[in-house]
Order: sequence, then C-alpha cells, then structure tokens
Amino acid sequence: MQHNIFTSMRSVKMMDGCKSIQVCAMNHESTTAGGVSGVLQHLHDHLKGNMIKSKYTRNFQRLQHSNNTANPGVLADALAVYGLPQADLIEPQIEPYLKPVDFVQALAELYRKFEDCPQFEKSRVFLEQCVLFKALTDPKMFRGSLVSARKHAVDVHSKVVLSAWLRFERREDELIGVSAMDCCCTRSMECPRCSLVPGYNPESANDHCMCLQSRKEDEDAEYGMEGEEISTSPSHAIEEDDDYDMSFCIGGDEVRCSRFKIASLSVPFKTMLYGSFMESKREKIYFSLNGYSANAMKAAEVFSRTKSVDSVKPEVVLELLSLANRFCCEEMKSACDAYLSSLVSDIEDAVLLVEYGLEEGAYLLVAACLQVFLRELPMSMQNPNVSRLFCSSEGRERLAAVGHASFLIYYFLSEIAMEDDMKSNKTVMLLERLGECATEDWQRQLAFHQLGCVMHERKEYKDAQQWFKAAVDAGHVYSLVGFARSKYKRGHTYKAYKLMNSLINDHTPSGWMYQERSLYCSGIEKMMDLNLAIELDPTLSYPYKYKAVSMMEENKIGPAISEINKIIGFKVSPDCLELRAWFFIALKDFIGALRDVRALLTLDPHYMMFHGKLKGDLLVELICSTVQLLSQADCWMQLYDRWSRVDDIGSLAVVHHMLANDPGKSLLQFRQSLLLLRLNCHKAAMRSLRMARNQARFVHERLVYEGWILYDTGFHEEAIAKAEESISIKRSFEAFFLKAYILSETNHDTQSSMYVIELLEEALRCPSDGLRKGQALSNLASIYIDIDKLDNAIDCYLNALDIKHTRAHQGLARVYHLKNQRQAAYDEMTKLIEKARDNASAYEKRSEYCDRDMAKNDLIMATKLDPLRTYPYRYRAAVLMDDHKEAEAIAELNRAIAFRPDPQLLHLRAAFYESIGDHMSTIRDCEAVLCLDPSQADTLELFKRACQHLNEQQQT
Repeated sequence: MQHNIFTSMRSVKMMDGCKSIQVCAMNHESTTAGGVSGVLQHLHDHLKGNMIKSKYTRNFQRLQHSNNTANPGVLADALAVYGLPQADLIEPQIEPYLKPVDFVQALAELYRKFEDCPQFEKSRVFLEQCVLFKALTDPKMFRGSLVSARKHAVDVHSKVVLSAWLRFERREDELIGVSAMDCCCTRSMECPRCSLVPGYNPESANDHCMCLQSRKEDEDAEYGMEGEEISTSPSHAIEEDDDYDMSFCIGGDEVRCSRFKIASLSVPFKTMLYGSFMESKREKIYFSLNGYSANAMKAAEVFSRTKSVDSVKPEVVLELLSLANRFCCEEMKSACDAYLSSLVSDIEDAVLLVEYGLEEGAYLLVAACLQVFLRELPMSMQNPNVSRLFCSSEGRERLAAVGHASFLIYYFLSEIAMEDDMKSNKTVMLLERLGECATEDWQRQLAFHQLGCVMHERKEYKDAQQWFKAAVDAGHVYSLVGFARSKYKRGHTYKAYKLMNSLINDHTPSGWMYQERSLYCSGIEKMMDLNLAIELDPTLSYPYKYKAVSMMEENKIGPAISEINKIIGFKVSPDCLELRAWFFIALKDFIGALRDVRALLTLDPHYMMFHGKLKGDLLVELICSTVQLLSQADCWMQLYDRWSRVDDIGSLAVVHHMLANDPGKSLLQFRQSLLLLRLNCHKAAMRSLRMARNQARFVHERLVYEGWILYDTGFHEEAIAKAEESISIKRSFEAFFLKAYILSETNHDTQSSMYVIELLEEALRCPSDGLRKGQALSNLASIYIDIDKLDNAIDCYLNALDIKHTRAHQGLARVYHLKNQRQAAYDEMTKLIEKARDNASAYEKRSEYCDRDMAKNDLIMATKLDPLRTYPYRYRAAVLMDDHKEAEAIAELNRAIAFRPDPQLLHLRAAFYESIGDHMSTIRDCEAVLCLDPSQADTLELFKRACQHLNEQQQT
C-alpha cells in the first residue's frame, strides 16, 4: 500500500510541470536506383549538412544484398569527397584529469596523507586517490579506490554517493529488468538501505546485507496477516488513561494528551505547558491558528507515548515533520525523517518528497531522494526538476543547507555529464558547482582544469584560458597545456610555444611536454619534438598519427599504414583504427578498411567517421557494396582462422559482421567481450557483456553473464553463486568454466586445484565450440602444472593445438622448460611467433629460454612491439645491475616508470636505490608502490628497512 500513497499528491504536483514532447520523423526520399551514382549522391547530401538517415535507402539495400558488387574505384572516388586526413584536425586532446608532473612523487605524498590522517578522514583521502588514479589506464585501480572510500565513509551523504557511484561503474542502469533500488550485489557497501545508516564501520562494508532476509520476512509477515484489516490511523492506539490531563482543540476536534509527555517533546512545548504562559493554566488549548490538522496533533500525541510514527499515515507524517521542525522536537523530527526516507522507492517519490525534505531540513529524507536520483543516472538528469536541483546555484545552496552539497557529489555528477556530453550546458553548470564546493587545492585544480577542458571543447577559448590559468594558479602545472592551447587557438602561437618551452626547462621533461610543444612549430623542429615525445613516452598516439598523416600527404600510403600500425599493435583506439581505415580506402583495399571500421564500431558503436561527417555504420554499408559478403558459416571459419593467428582486431571485425547477421546472439556478444578484454578495452568489453546478458534467451545463460560482470567488479563469491545457480538449472560449458576460473584465481592449494580440474573436465564434457574448449584445455593444463603433473599438462596443450588454440604453444614451452628441455621450449615459442599476428608476449616469453644475447634481442623486439610490457625493462635493468652498472640500471627503469608507474618497476627501482645507499629515493618509491597496492608485503618490509637506515644516518 505504501508504494501508491503518493499517487494523488503526484497528480496535483506534476500536472502543471509536464508537457508532452512531440517528435517528428523526417522521411527523406530514397536515392535513385543508380548503383554507385546513388552512393555518391548520398555522400554529397551529407556534405550539404543533411541529417544522417536512420534507415538506409533502397539503393543501399540493393547494394548490400546484390550479387554484383559495386566498382571499388568509383566508391573510393565517392568517399574522396570527404578529403584526406588533416594534421590540424588530429591534435591531441587535453586530458581532463589531474596529471602531476612527477606522478611517483604525487603517489608518495598521497601515501603519507593516508598515514597521517585520522581514520574518519580516510574516505576523503581515498577520494583524492580516485582522482589521481583516473590518469591510469587500469579502471580496476580506480574502482578499488572507490571501494576503499566507501568502506571508510562515515556520514550518510558520502555513503549514498559512493554506493551509487559503485553501482554506476557496473552500469547496472543498462541491465534490463534491474531496478535502481535493487541490491544486486548483496553487499552492504552498495546496498541502498545500508547507505542510509550513519557511522564508521569499514570492517562491515564487505558483509552481506540483510535485504534478502528482510524481503523473506516481509513476505512471511504479509502471508501471516493475509485477510486482516490493518489501520494506519493513530486513533486506535489511544486509550483512556489518567495521564490525559489536557486537550488541544483544532477546529471541531479535541485531541486528548498528557501534558507531561507533550512537554517532554521539546523545550518550546515545555515552556508553553509549564512556563509563565496562560496555556500552562488551561486544560484546553486552542491550536487551530498554527495551521496543523487534528490528525497531525493526534500523531504527535501517539509519538509522545510510543516514540514511533510507524502507525501513522505517510501524509500525516509529512505534516508531523513540519510540526516537529517548528516546535524543535528533534527526536520526533528524526523519527519522521527516518520513516519518510524508508518510503522513497522510485524517482517519482523522490522528486515529490525531496521538496519537503529540503524545506524541513530533513537530512535522511533528502539523502534517500538523492540516492534514487544518483542510482537512476544518467536518465534521472533528463528530469527537469532533478537537473535544476543539481545544476543551479540555488539548488546547490538548498542542498548545502541540509548537508548534502559536497565536492564528492558534484565530482560524481560532473564525471557522468562529461562522459555523456562534454559540451553541454549541464556539464558546465555542474563543474561550476564543483568549483564552488572545492575546499582543498587539489579539488580546485581539478574543477578549474575540467572547466577549462569543457570550454576548450566548446571553442570558447577566452573562458578556457581563464579557467586553465586558475588551475595553474592553484598548483596544477599540466593546465599550462590548456592555457597554451587556448592562446594558440586565439592566434598567439609564439606565446604558446614559449610557455611550453619554459615548462620543459623548469621541470623534468616528459613525453607530453614535447608533444605539446610540437603543435606550435613546424618542419624539422616539429619532427624532433615528436621523436623526443615518443622516446620518452611511446604510448602517446599523436606522434604516430601526425607522422602517418604527413606520409599520406606525400602519397606514401604504405609507410603511413606501417607508422600507425606501431601504436595499434599495443594500444587500440577508435581514432587510430579510423586513420588506418582511411588509408586503406585510399589504397582501394576495402577489405582492410571494412575490418578496421567494424573493429572501431565495436569500441564505439556511435563513432562518426571522417572528422564527424559520416556515421560509422553507414560507412560499413557503403563498403559492403564493394566486397563479397560472407555467410554465417563462412564467418565462423574466418573467426577460427583469425583466432588461431592471434589476430584480435580481425576477430573483432568478424564477430561484428556475425552480429549484424544475427543481432540477438548473446554468445557472440560474450565472445566480443572476451576479445575486447584481451585488447585492454575494458569499458567496451563490459558494454558487450551487458548486452550479452540482456539478450540471453535462457536463464542459465543470463546467470553466467551476470556472474562475469560481478567477477570483473570484484564480487567473487557472488559470481560463483551465479555460476552454481546456472549449473543447477542446466549444466553448461560456460557455467562450469566461470566457476573454475574464479576458484583458480582465488585458491592455490592442492585440494582446490583438484576441484578446479574436476570443474574444467565437466566443462569439456558439455557442448561448446573449439575456440572455448581450447581455452579450457589451456587452463586445465595450467592447473596440472601447478600440481606438478607435467605429462597431463602436455596432453592438454597438444589437444588444444589440435583445435587451433595457438596460444597453447606458450604453455607447452613452459612445460618443456620445467622438464629442462630448453631447446624444445624455445622452438615452441618460435612456432607461436611465426603463427601469431600480435606476438610481443611471445618474444618476451621466448627470451626466457635462450642465452643472454638472444634474450636481449627478443626483449628489444618485445618492447618495440609493445612498450607497455614491463618485464623487458626489469630484465634489462637486472642484467645491468649484475654488471655493476647501477646508474644505467636505474635509468632503464626510469624509462618505463616515466609513462607507466608500475608497482613491480617501482619496487625494483627502490631495491636498486637501497643497494647504492639512496634511502630517501628508496622510501619515495616504496611509498608510491604502497599507495598503488598496500598489500605488497615485500615493499612494506623494504620501506621499513629504508626508514630505519635513514634514521640511523640522521642520528649519526
């Protein structure tokens, strides 16, 4: 009944504020049936600024399904109307997060903050860590900081915001059939009910919440009381008693009360009933002029006796809240606040009740309403009332008056707004509110810098320059990049160059500094800066893109493709794939172009090609008119072939094609997510996994995909429970594989390993295709190695190779190495290198099975193919250290740490510093490691030892 109590109130409240929105569909005339000439006309229509059609014309449908493909040369000429890639349109984006000049030092300083701050302040420091970790490429590190911030949260406001943020990180709003207020993970840290309980209790954050048990108890209670009539009126609780010695007269009603109990509600009531006022002498007190109904006074009388409002109707509690506020009845106000907060279950309730909460200063009620708004993001921001509350200065002031305006909430809101539409007015207003809530230097740096980034994207360069300057003044050196870029856009190229030049001179140079300075020079000087940028940070994409475009302008298309391949080989992004597709179109290699466009649409389904002029899926339709289309069976054959060649981008393109033929195939969406994870495209992988879950036809399939989502966000027990529930419905390969995979990650003893072997064997007995069974065989072999059953492992790897699971060569090499057959191990890795398209890891692994000189060559190749791999740097540094070349060893590690502050690299450098007696540097690196990963026991021991040595030095 409680869920519908506000229906009549909503109808009055919403009638004047809601207007229907009519959307008119524009139906354009189809292009004439003229083959490629129709294509060309369609492209010209786009250049004239027409809307991109939501439905393809009959001409395109004919091109798609025709047996006669269009002339590739004519299509290439048609696409040429978009022009060639232009260097001035590929300039690097100003990164919209905090970017310290010395990231390691920033991590060390943050660790010291953790050590020095009181336990009740740790949540705030973890939020700062979240902001710092945004600059890293690993989303799990950001989520880990978010989890820690939630664990250490003290107040309800922080718990509500952080719990909603954790939910948003899983994008549960995209899961069909999941309500915003559902407690999907069953952990208290994300439970909406637990978030409304104040107090510091980090140990209980990972406990299971009581939602399921409470739901069962409620169902049992409802069943037990079925048929009974329950009154919500307070009058049933009133009994004749000698304590009733006075009355409040309201209109024609008389509410009998106990003078003592009413007086105990607050000081104003006590003063009125026992002070020098005439009401203290009267048995009947006329209360009509105060504006409260008799029902509200009856409810107050009930509360004076029972200290509860559970038996009172909700609309009366709203009035009682106002009465409690007016007469300073804090205990009664708290009871009303808590009761009303428990009723908020959807956005309609929240929109209605938040106004009452704000007017009456009801902290919990407003928190409950905010919780609904935040857990409904991003859709809730489409409600004008919600948008106005969060975006306006007046709304922030009203929230602040109730204790619910904070840097935390506006940081969350602005991050979502920037992700949704960086140029929107809402984004600007939320960032302005973020700046108003900033109280610390790092908060001001972030707010001002992001405002500068947004204004720059909006091409409001004067405002952007001012905000970037404000961020620089607050201490954020990287904002000089935005300041210089804004000056450059306003025509001050030389001033921008001087700014970047002084930045390089004043600080230890980084790759991004040279990259930025290259924008403001030309010719040989520009290329020198780009080469220095790549040398210092080979992960920057702009230098590769600029060089490739420059080669394209000189009609050197082959070298241009080779240049862009360097970055695509280890860092896949839509913009680089688009550029390579552009080059392939110029070569009239439409098969290569189609592969890259399909792959980039997997990363970003709404990508606009050719500098935002053409929708990506429309380009797919156009290119498909020039190539022979494959059947679903042919696609499976191609997928096997590309998978066996470790061609992940090619595999992605094939899966995209298969999904176009069979859009509702959840198994293909799942395969897509696995490929994306291998390419380190975590966000896109999770989107594919959610789509697989939504499109699953059977419950047991959906449970498996939900299990993978839970596993990926750190809920291992819940993920195993999903797998077990799936198995109980139907025994399937994926359910057994999921359970085995999680257990192998979390348990490493022999007994657990034997159980994992049983699960994988059960999985292999279930129907599946060779691609997945090859992975299962490799995993099974890995477990056999752990328990020293090497012959069993060899059998598994050979079986995997029989079904073209090429990566099994690496596992087989490992077994041969353990059996002291180094040459055989080396040969296996050579086979993998010959077969695999993406083989940086193969070169790295082969280096373990050869002499030092050959290993050095393999590791140089591994670094060339993938600079993000840390093992080659660590190996080379260790070799230099063995040769007593300490400075060179540390310099080798510095190269990698400059663009990837990896814990293993930092730990090794700290150990090197200790060996040469530089204890200050050892401590700094250890602090940075412990900030990244506090569980590093070896680093903690090294840290304590360095601190002790430093103290001894200082004492002497």
